[in-house]
Amino acid sequence: FNHSINFFQVVGVQQYPIRPQVADINENILSEQLTSESVLTDEIIKSTGRQIEDALQEFDIYCSNLHIDPHNSGFRLLTDGQLPLRQCLHPEACRKDIDLPSYYTVFHDLRKEVARYSGRVDDPPQSIADMLEYIQLLPESDNEFYKKEAKDMVNILQRLLSEGHRFDVPENIQLMLEPGICSKDDEIDSNCVVRARGLPWQSSDQDIAKFFRGLNVAKGGVALCLSAQGRRNGEALVRFAGQEHRDMALKRHKHHIGARYIEVYRASGDDFLSVAGGASGEAQAFLSRGAAVIVRMRGLPYDCTAKQVLDFFAQAENACNILDGTDGVLFVRKPDGRATGDAFVLFANETDAPKALSKHRECIGSRYIELFRSTTAEVQQVLNRCLDPKTYEQQTPLIAQLPQVPLLPQHIITSGTRKDCIRLRGLPYEAQVEHILEFLGDFAKNIVFQGVHMVYNAQGQPSGEAFIQMDSEQSAFITAQQKHHRYMIFGKKQRYIEVFQCSGEDMNLVLTGGIPAPVSPAKAAPALLSPGGNILPTPFHPGPNFPGYAPVQIAATIDPRQFMPPQIFYWPYPSPPVSPTNYYPTIPPPGSLPPQPQQQLLPPECAPLHPMAPIQTIEARLMTEMHRPDPEKEPSANVPHNQYVEIII
Repeated sequence: FNHSINFFQVVGVQQYPIRPQVADINENILSEQLTSESVLTDEIIKSTGRQIEDALQEFDIYCSNLHIDPHNSGFRLLTDGQLPLRQCLHPEACRKDIDLPSYYTVFHDLRKEVARYSGRVDDPPQSIADMLEYIQLLPESDNEFYKKEAKDMVNILQRLLSEGHRFDVPENIQLMLEPGICSKDDEIDSNCVVRARGLPWQSSDQDIAKFFRGLNVAKGGVALCLSAQGRRNGEALVRFAGQEHRDMALKRHKHHIGARYIEVYRASGDDFLSVAGGASGEAQAFLSRGAAVIVRMRGLPYDCTAKQVLDFFAQAENACNILDGTDGVLFVRKPDGRATGDAFVLFANETDAPKALSKHRECIGSRYIELFRSTTAEVQQVLNRCLDPKTYEQQTPLIAQLPQVPLLPQHIITSGTRKDCIRLRGLPYEAQVEHILEFLGDFAKNIVFQGVHMVYNAQGQPSGEAFIQMDSEQSAFITAQQKHHRYMIFGKKQRYIEVFQCSGEDMNLVLTGGIPAPVSPAKAAPALLSPGGNILPTPFHPGPNFPGYAPVQIAATIDPRQFMPPQIFYWPYPSPPVSPTNYYPTIPPPGSLPPQPQQQLLPPECAPLHPMAPIQTIEARLMTEMHRPDPEKEPSANVPHNQYVEIII
């Protein structure tokens, strides 16, 4: 189709079946719907299918034999909708590192052309059948699906040309992310923004744009999110050119970057502005220099000068020059002007990026310097945070604000190889135990007493995970099977939850970051989930549907020596933000948390109870029937038949 003269002629019909790169010959390749609608079969794909790069080359040869130059400016592709090129060809070629010819980046969407011709732009056709109906044409009667579809498209095109319709609004596919600056005062359409989670920490904005290849990202439309410590947290906000591209981006939920699957969710314009919007005039001037590459430097000496930075990149091998000399260096400073050890530098060409990054961990003076590819949004985000005086105010950690509750030893709570636990992942951060119980429904009846464990990270923030101890392996299996990938409704949010069956040992390994428990479950006795103690009544009540859950006071110890049994509290519903342990095995340095006053944890009606007297020595053993002692010699063995706890004082 030559759009420049509105000329169209059918010169041939070609079909190129594409064979999957990796396919098990014992499995079906095509869906039942596709095989029923077309003449294609798995056998045809396996026998005549070709690799995508071979099909592209064959098409070029075919055009050359017909004396058609696809690189001519008048040559245009015509597609049935956006998906063939944007969601299929370009992402697949990107994954396989195939460079597509430039004529695959400009095309005409026949559905949009029919909508413009018929005056129904707000209600475009969704299929070839709809297009035929819009312009009142009869469908072809060919039995072969793809030939029939091609003939229908030919008839539609001929009708539009005969009626004088002009194909002067082509679709363009953007291959590279263009830099851009966003201000806090800008208005961002919330229908154009998504949040991507699970990104590799070393991903750049170009890597993220590459993940969305085929879709048009707005200028400066990738904003990498930073943690409170200023490091990338594996999330990014992406702003697209329009809602149509945003909707297609949402369909890439759970697609992969390498071995990692990426979650894609809707986000708002305010979310994007909170990360990418800038209020610093210095940053605006710095970013407006038109650099192709931004590099972040970390670990600089506090007295480092711009000339030292210039010399750092200009010396030795892979020398490269910073754009605009010293004006291309921006030091990050605190509100009082003190250096932070960070800086951003600009480079004019994309080819300078690998040269500059090759100097990672080289030294300025006695300090090695870390280098990272950065973005305009990251520059704005870092400067906004550093110039905000609240950033440097002493923050009281969330954990420090909570009562310092001594907990049961973790290897007691989470031990054993029986798969009688379930693990919930993907919970909304605002979710409480009551929401989990509501999500589980009738299966919540099988949770053991004190069996819900909310998992929090080292900063005392929800991690989106929880562990639940069930009354049997069968209960855990059925619950995981029935509730896996079901949705939890939380206000206006709808999140699907992953539910896995696991054992106490699995649970313990996750909670300790893969570090084995102090006591091996293989050598230890079966899990003692509720050691003996005095149950103290409490005014705490989680809700009318779950009565009777109260803190438990337990006197226990591990070492058989003289001691005063500590008061150990374990919160069942809801668990405190430190129960059963921190998600990451990180321990704050001594003195990092301010001292907390001793808090009275007992309910008022229990406060007058007399404290327990010191116990000289205690030894506890969990006995089984096969090691049952002689009751005459050891009267303390008069306990239930299957197993018992022997306590000797």
